[in-house]
Amino acid sequence: MQLDWPGENADDPTLPRNRWFHPSSNCCLDFHGDPAASALRVFSDGNHHMALEQTLEAFRTEHALSSIFYCTTPPKVYLDWMESGAIEIGNLRLGVAPDIVIGPDDIMEKLASRDAVRRISVFAQSRGNSLLVRKGNPKNIRDVRDLLSPEIRLFISNPRTESASHAVYRQTLEGFAGDAIGDLLDAGDRVLFGELIHHREAPQAVADGRVDAAVVYGHLALRYTRIFPEIFEHIPLPEGECNITTRYAVGLVDETHGMASELYRYFLEDEAAGIYRHHGLLPIRD
Repeated sequence: MQLDWPGENADDPTLPRNRWFHPSSNCCLDFHGDPAASALRVFSDGNHHMALEQTLEAFRTEHALSSIFYCTTPPKVYLDWMESGAIEIGNLRLGVAPDIVIGPDDIMEKLASRDAVRRISVFAQSRGNSLLVRKGNPKNIRDVRDLLSPEIRLFISNPRTESASHAVYRQTLEGFAGDAIGDLLDAGDRVLFGELIHHREAPQAVADGRVDAAVVYGHLALRYTRIFPEIFEHIPLPEGECNITTRYAVGLVDETHGMASELYRYFLEDEAAGIYRHHGLLPIRD
């Protein structure tokens, strides 16, 4: 069963539409909008894509913009894009640069130290991690220790291509279940590692029955249960020092870009804070 993801764009809904895709050969879920016609271009990690979309759409509407182009990929993808100046998606090449960059705060600090962004501010934080399971929880998984059962198969993001999320998930699992869960991950016998985009791959793996549970950010699990309520349910892990959180920062590339500066400030205001809170994240200020 291929999950039917809802469309995600920050575009004027009156623009002419000619939508074409094929889920197994020509399906582009994490590049949004028109890079040529957009007034702003935003490079972001994808783990808060639902809140990002709503925030950008609210800003676009408020400022009467026709479109905002944005990507929602792992940080390594857009970091390599920024370094090379272009990205190739299949046979499509995009040679655009960002006006705004968003990502985990440690990654954004590195960009700032290299002057790739001129200013950064932390604006949101995850509330911890959850286990995503099929509706009805057929394997009766209740906590991390249940993942040690020999009949349970687990999904986790890739340690090489998505090292930031993988580290968060691994530390969380080990915090609740100790070295035994680390041994499980190292052995890999009952573990399915994502390839590139775990915020799409994790729910698909659970829906397909290839795994019994996936460890994901709590706000991602909330999103999946909202848009696919007949397929998924999630098991929030207890809050506390074992449940590792992630802080997200917004970065401004060019301080002379007036509209980009406005969007940068918008992420620090009440409207964006309310959107991120609705989607299960914690708004914060530096």
